[in-house]
Amino acid sequence: MSAFLGRLGRFCFRRRLAVVLAWTGLLAAALLSGATLAEPAPDTFSVPGTESQHANDLLADRFPQAEAGNAAAKVVFTGAVLPKASVDRAIDRIKSAPKVAEVSPATVSRNGRTAFAEVAYRVPEYELTGADRAALRAAATVPGLRVEMSGDAVAPPEEGAGELLGVAVAAVVLFVTLGSFVAAGLPLLTAAAGIAIGLSVISAATAVVEFSSDASALALMLGLAVAIDYALFIISRYREEVRDGHAPADAAGRAAATAGSAVVFAGLTVIIALAGLAVVDIPVLTKLGLSAAFTVGVAVAVALTLLPALLGFAGHRALGGRRPAADPAGRRWARFVTARPVPVLAVAVAGLVVAAVPALGLRLGLPDDGTAPSGTTQRAAYDLLAADFGPGINGPLTLVVQSSRNTRTAADQVARQVASLPGVASVGEPLLNRSGDTALLNVVPASGPTSEDTEKLINDIRDRFHGDGVAVTGRTAIDIDTSAKLADALVPYLAVVIGLAFILLTLVFRSIAVPLKATLGFLLSVAATFGAVVAVFQWGWLDALGVVHSSGIIVNLLPVMLIGLVFGLAMDYQVFLVTRMREAHVRGAAPAEAAAAGLAHGARVVTAAAIIMISVFGGFILSNTPMVQSFGFALAAAVLFDAFVVRLTIVPAVMSLLGRTGWWLPARLDRVLPHVDVEGAPVGSAAETG
Repeated sequence: MSAFLGRLGRFCFRRRLAVVLAWTGLLAAALLSGATLAEPAPDTFSVPGTESQHANDLLADRFPQAEAGNAAAKVVFTGAVLPKASVDRAIDRIKSAPKVAEVSPATVSRNGRTAFAEVAYRVPEYELTGADRAALRAAATVPGLRVEMSGDAVAPPEEGAGELLGVAVAAVVLFVTLGSFVAAGLPLLTAAAGIAIGLSVISAATAVVEFSSDASALALMLGLAVAIDYALFIISRYREEVRDGHAPADAAGRAAATAGSAVVFAGLTVIIALAGLAVVDIPVLTKLGLSAAFTVGVAVAVALTLLPALLGFAGHRALGGRRPAADPAGRRWARFVTARPVPVLAVAVAGLVVAAVPALGLRLGLPDDGTAPSGTTQRAAYDLLAADFGPGINGPLTLVVQSSRNTRTAADQVARQVASLPGVASVGEPLLNRSGDTALLNVVPASGPTSEDTEKLINDIRDRFHGDGVAVTGRTAIDIDTSAKLADALVPYLAVVIGLAFILLTLVFRSIAVPLKATLGFLLSVAATFGAVVAVFQWGWLDALGVVHSSGIIVNLLPVMLIGLVFGLAMDYQVFLVTRMREAHVRGAAPAEAAAAGLAHGARVVTAAAIIMISVFGGFILSNTPMVQSFGFALAAAVLFDAFVVRLTIVPAVMSLLGRTGWWLPARLDRVLPHVDVEGAPVGSAAETG
């Protein structure tokens, strides 16, 4: 493969005008298709094969008038005295607000100080405009009363400009690392092109496939980080080859054959990890993974083709005005680690284990208005309802009852039995559909949506009516079913992702120890990352800074996605760093010397790449979307742990300890496996031919 990539890099450098024009045409076509074909992104969520999803499907089929996918809101009125006439007039005004389909009568608390009305819209949340939301607020205003609102119709999803801050930091790091404005600008330019193409194609795909709004955010987050990093690795190798006396076209070919090969294998590992999310069989998770994987694939293609062409146009300006000095800090660190591998290894592993301790208290759930930041109207409405109506009012359960006999009689019997269960606050009257074959029961628990008591109540109802045509859904039921499905899929997912990546790394490095060490290092990184996420988003250790808001739970989709993403990103640094070690090894260096040489050559660039990724991911912490915010923090923490502790510390220490065993591969396996050259093989001729 290195031979092909070498010829490709040389070709793109020489035919740079044609390559740039081709990418420009592709970019224009992608932007045009994205602008003309894009559809709004509905935030639908389904978990096939679960009882809650079965109940939701029944509701959609038997109660089509419910329009469960449309926007909704709860308007809460409270005051020392609650004038019923004023509240009723406000409800009448809300009925006349734009796109409102129905408003329930006011439900008043027992103490008479709080009332709420439920608002149903004719359209989904993403079709509401700012004016529609403002009209709801204006219609609900009652002089002398406090009015708060919850639900997806209340506030539009807002995004911060954190990604811009991350890019700004990345630009500074690139300039410091490369010493040239032109060289620093090339990774940003290629990243912008790749991201624009990737996001435009995802937008165009919404014409035929529904993507959630988080899909674009995740694709942007990952695509931006890996695109900048991949370009940095190739440019650094190109500059190194030019300094060694190679002609620019030959240097571009050699950089593509060496660093480009590492980019391909690192990108493939990330893509495998993301595409492997399909194993979980949760549609939103599959689409998140595939959209991000596509953007990463575009980043790889841009780095291998557009970047060499732009290097051709940049000429000597890509080299900077000064000859980059050697990296003395990297060499000193390499000597320190390889001279003291045992204590360094012990301290690094102990640090990661300590960081992972909070993960033992991990609590998973789905975000709702109760996890909204304090001071928001959604959180205020949630708290008012919980205080005056009981915590269960914020997480009612929906029971769908089917019977081959008298449905009404069956529903009444179910209602009486459910009301007798411990933990039930109230059971509503059964509501029959038009054909009379299905009934709907509203059950309010005595405990809140995230309470273990509510989970126990759901399990009790399911056990009591198992096989009797009763299905339970609702926020907590969906949460339970989602977590169970994710837990069941975790082992197969890990087997697919780690298994394929193990094979890939074995092919690249011709070693058993290297992929095994990479996998164990990944487990340490992901455990420490889980610990950091729990400490920040569940325990609230950084709440005082006012940047992040702890909700007491971790989004239940995060663990399995984080495992895949961290594994893919961990393999990035594994490939880029260990390929330099293998390069020294195949050229005759002793194992300890190879480990030190690889670390000395790669530390500066890996450090810069890691800081760039941390900056880009960290910028998304400023997002107002809980899932995006938690993913941004988690990925930034993961890169911090993996790049600096695992790859730059534990890996060289272990390779130094293993000696020649680190590069051992059984002879029979060596004969069977195909040879793949990545930065350590005779690539010179490959790059200089064609």
